[in-house]
Amino acid sequence: MSRVHRCSLLALVLCVGLSCVSVPGPRLSKDPATLRYTVTFVRAPTRALDVEVVLVRGTPRVFRFTSPGGVASVGAYREDGEHFELPVTEEGRVLLPADIRFLRYRYDLEAPTRSRGQRLFTGMGEADAWHVAGRAYLIRPHQTPPDLRVELAVEGADALLPWQPDETGLYRLRAEDLVDSGFHGFGGRRCQVVLPDAVLDVAVLGHFRQLEDSQVCGWLKQAADEVLTVRRTFPYPRITVRVIPVPGHEGPSLFGMVLWSSPPSISVLVGQDASAASFALDWVALHEMLHLAHPAFLPRVPWLSEGLATYYTEVARVRSGRLSAERGWEELVDGFARGRRVAGARTMEEVVSGNGFSPGTYWTGALLALHLDVEIRRATGNRRHLEDVLELLAERGPSSTLGAFGVAVDAIAGKPLFDALLARHLKRAAFVEQEGLLQALGVTAESEGIQFVPARDSVLREAMESRGYIRESPGIRR
Repeated sequence: MSRVHRCSLLALVLCVGLSCVSVPGPRLSKDPATLRYTVTFVRAPTRALDVEVVLVRGTPRVFRFTSPGGVASVGAYREDGEHFELPVTEEGRVLLPADIRFLRYRYDLEAPTRSRGQRLFTGMGEADAWHVAGRAYLIRPHQTPPDLRVELAVEGADALLPWQPDETGLYRLRAEDLVDSGFHGFGGRRCQVVLPDAVLDVAVLGHFRQLEDSQVCGWLKQAADEVLTVRRTFPYPRITVRVIPVPGHEGPSLFGMVLWSSPPSISVLVGQDASAASFALDWVALHEMLHLAHPAFLPRVPWLSEGLATYYTEVARVRSGRLSAERGWEELVDGFARGRRVAGARTMEEVVSGNGFSPGTYWTGALLALHLDVEIRRATGNRRHLEDVLELLAERGPSSTLGAFGVAVDAIAGKPLFDALLARHLKRAAFVEQEGLLQALGVTAESEGIQFVPARDSVLREAMESRGYIRESPGIRR
């Protein structure tokens, strides 16, 4: 989820537009051990997704929607044609009678629009370009055995799902991929951002008044290149990004979110009246991509994940040259001030135990990330840094824990460091460490702006601002 401290609302190479057309879908196999889904985009009487599931014999009898509310009942069919209309409980569960072989239901994409306004998760779009979270419309087994395979086909529209289809257009998944099935796009237009070690498949789901698709994709490439100032390689070989224009707004990025599907998927809301120039100071797309630079923390630790992404959002923009060093530190100092206003006299522990996504949570986490970076550099003579912690965690897998993060910090620092520093922040008034830390780095806030003065850790600050791992990437493909 993007930072909430600045927004009130949630050419390189031309991109070729692909319109929504009804084409024959991929053929599902007849493998009796595979759960088979067919998702059909329909246009009348409203835009909707018709879903059919062919069950595996022995499939658990309890299915569920991860995020219920969009489907009231599911049709269940035996092989002899006997039909049951099964209610979906408030918890999203559906209990199947014995010997059911097919499930069928319709998810109305426009129903949330009519009743509650457009929603990033439940359905938003225009004409034949629509966005929805998979968890809102895809039913799945309540329990997902690791050996249960899934085939999924999409018909009636060009789709951009988190997963890569095979050469026939068929998605071959594990049942557990449906637990967090990411963001999905239907229709719209496509382009591809190419990096040295990765690609970003992009769907533009709607029209802009002033922007060409190539400018939208160029903006995403800029953000992806800036991730390479923090990580040696892009964190995933392929991700998907959906860009949704929002009528009546000029802001470049109004809101963004990453879902930890496998691989992760990102969606960003952009003002329909945004201009190419407005992307110059945008931070939302970069912030979302920087979430990919750290593992998914389980259980969730918002102050850590948001703090890392918030800290590196400013660092990466300085390293790429998009912001001057003075402007980057000004953004950090201003953010700390916003967080301090929210925190008041509370300790960091009190701040982060409340609303998981408040400005106080983001910016206390960012201050701790800065402090960790400085302490690691101090302990290693400026030879190691916080990015090395991210690289070490990446070697260990896509998910981690707070404890494992602390162990990695200590391993990179070469001595115990994390627990004591975390306790120091948690138990004291939030942001009390800020003044001394900035003073040691030689960062002073004057009436005319940020000034740098010689200080104990000036050399560390200069190293933090350097371009680091930045690499040139090829560009954008049609």
